[in-house]
Amino acid sequence: MTVFVVREARTEADRQAGFAVRHEVFVGEQGVPEEIEYDAYDATAVHVLAVRGDDGAALGTGRLLYGADAAGKTGGDVSVGSLGRLAVSKEARGLGVGVALVRALEDAARERGLTAVDLHAQTQALGFYERLGYRAYGSEFEDAGIPHLAMRRVL
Repeated sequence: MTVFVVREARTEADRQAGFAVRHEVFVGEQGVPEEIEYDAYDATAVHVLAVRGDDGAALGTGRLLYGADAAGKTGGDVSVGSLGRLAVSKEARGLGVGVALVRALEDAARERGLTAVDLHAQTQALGFYERLGYRAYGSEFEDAGIPHLAMRRVL
């Protein structure tokens, strides 16, 4: 069993480790163009990083937008955060890393006084988010050529 720790990515090294996981998953596996994977929101978002306990290798990452940064993605509601860029390396899938990352981002949202979290889920991941209490709303849309649905969880 792989033991892992999830922490807020506060150092540049942690952020770069998270970006490497995102590159592996989104650019490498899913074919998302690199130029749209990284954006200006990365500078102000809360990033979390899951690392293997024995050697500190990065296993997964995610980010939370809040305040004005999230408002454009949440219909203008600054009390709702926007969870995104959740990525777990192939080797860590099925170990609970994704669940731990989502819960850490929800904790970060609560710490900032947010009342709910929205996300744009790839349709193939709907079941994962539904098991965590998220509910889909609206119509299906494409992002980077991948079908998505908006989802929300009240905290």
